[in-house]
Amino acid sequence: MEKEIRYPSSMYHERNEKFAHRHPIIPSINFYNVLKVMTLNNRDRIAVNCLNLEVTYQKLIDDAVMFSKAFKELGIKKGDIISISLTNVYHAIAAFCAANRIGAVVTFLNPQSTIEQEIRYLNEFESPLFINLAKNKQYNDNLRNKTKVENIISLDPLDVEKRDFASLKNSGYHNDISFKELSSIASYQKGKKLTLGSGKDDALILFTSGTTGIPKSVVITNENILASGIYMKNSSHIVVDETTKSLVVVPFSYPYGFCTSTLMSLLCGMQVILAPTLSNDNISYYYRKNPNYVFGSPAFLELTKRNMPQKQDLSATKVFISGGDFLFDKEIKEAQKFFTDHNATVEICNGSGNAESVGASTNSVGIPYRAGTVGKVLTGTMPIIIDPETKEELPYGQEGELCISGKHIFREYYHASDLTAAAKFNYRNREYIHTGMMGILDEDGYFTITGRTSRFYINGDLNKIYLERVQKIISLIKGVESCIAVPKPDPNNLYTCKVYVVPTKDVTDMDSFITYLQESFTKQMVDINGDVVQLKPFEIPTNIEIIEKLPRSAEKGDKIDIAYLEQKAREESAMELKLKK
Repeated sequence: MEKEIRYPSSMYHERNEKFAHRHPIIPSINFYNVLKVMTLNNRDRIAVNCLNLEVTYQKLIDDAVMFSKAFKELGIKKGDIISISLTNVYHAIAAFCAANRIGAVVTFLNPQSTIEQEIRYLNEFESPLFINLAKNKQYNDNLRNKTKVENIISLDPLDVEKRDFASLKNSGYHNDISFKELSSIASYQKGKKLTLGSGKDDALILFTSGTTGIPKSVVITNENILASGIYMKNSSHIVVDETTKSLVVVPFSYPYGFCTSTLMSLLCGMQVILAPTLSNDNISYYYRKNPNYVFGSPAFLELTKRNMPQKQDLSATKVFISGGDFLFDKEIKEAQKFFTDHNATVEICNGSGNAESVGASTNSVGIPYRAGTVGKVLTGTMPIIIDPETKEELPYGQEGELCISGKHIFREYYHASDLTAAAKFNYRNREYIHTGMMGILDEDGYFTITGRTSRFYINGDLNKIYLERVQKIISLIKGVESCIAVPKPDPNNLYTCKVYVVPTKDVTDMDSFITYLQESFTKQMVDINGDVVQLKPFEIPTNIEIIEKLPRSAEKGDKIDIAYLEQKAREESAMELKLKK
């Protein structure tokens, strides 16, 4: 008899999973109240460890209540969007829980954003409240004059390690507020109100570059967050106790940093170790806090290997999860040897996901390792593999695009219905999203990535640099006919950006052109849609090479041979390092 052709949507890969895991119940309630219930018997545990600050779950709940009263006194209501531009600090977590308690939405902006970028996002979201690291009055007034922001709550950098919200008494209305005044402001709100919230309510707006490199604002509901947590816990079978700790190093402005790493750890009852800053000098410090789970990346793994003292004991670390980028088998073996040399047996895992799936589409924690894969698709979700051209579903074992259905799938792109419609589609009465990941799904549910629809790298500061975005902006510069940006290995910052530029025919003086390009990289430009765009400081190329034309590969259908340019940049870096020695 001919073997039956199985398809992913037949869910054959879940044949050994429990029924309750295959069909989980997702509560229709907000994150704050689920956190209250889940930690009811563990309120004395440490929830957040930030430098020298340790905060229990009970204190986190108490601060969320107090913050939420202060927010209400400042006029925040359900549906308002609070923009937060902070590093990975406790205050940002408490602010999110507070906003969630009263039905307000939070978006995290990259703390390295320019004031022009902050103004653009504040206007896009019409935020009445902005929370940031302390700036001067002129800076804040400039923000208010160009946006709808009424109040700005600022965190003094000296107070990052302090849970100090009551040392200043509010002495009347002013719109530049210190965290030290929040308790005083909250005191004007009297009485207690039941705040169950709804799973359908919006909770977060995060960002993704998608396939174009242009950031899109992804609206995520409470149900999305809770579903993602339940799917991941059922997939990994994580069991925690009062000693379990996770280290979060990826910035909150990325979904992997806040949702996957932070919120999911809190829902599991872990202690979350935060890293507000990362440098060669403090990597060892964070590991001395004895994390069991490290939510990292290839970039952070490399920083770990380069900067760990030879005799430091890492035996507490059990799992290192690589998100945002893929670790190859050679890198995994080298990492395992590194941890073994530091008295640790560590499971090195690749994960995958995007903002549209709240940071996770697959899981590789707590399951048998399978080389070359990013683990299994999340238990309880519905995956299919489709032919990217015909859009037809493909059976297990055939290469195509992974598409996912589940209650963790984002609600919409903010005020971009056309983009939302392009990202989603219906199949067999289910709504799916395009993940942008090409690969193969086997009958056990393991997914092997064979390609991505967007290119990026992560530098030593753990910033994602989306190369399509860099290319799009540089292509706007006068005299640039075309360009390709690639990551170039760097001994100090892991990678820097190199750009290969083909000039227009009217450019004759190449030395002057390179100087002109370097000056243009720091300036604002207007794209085809009339929007003002600008390279972020960490996106600016450090190396420019003028070429006559972009290389193309006949084997790839005469497409631009990006792999050749990437290899060329690697060889150039190796030669430079050799000459320095």
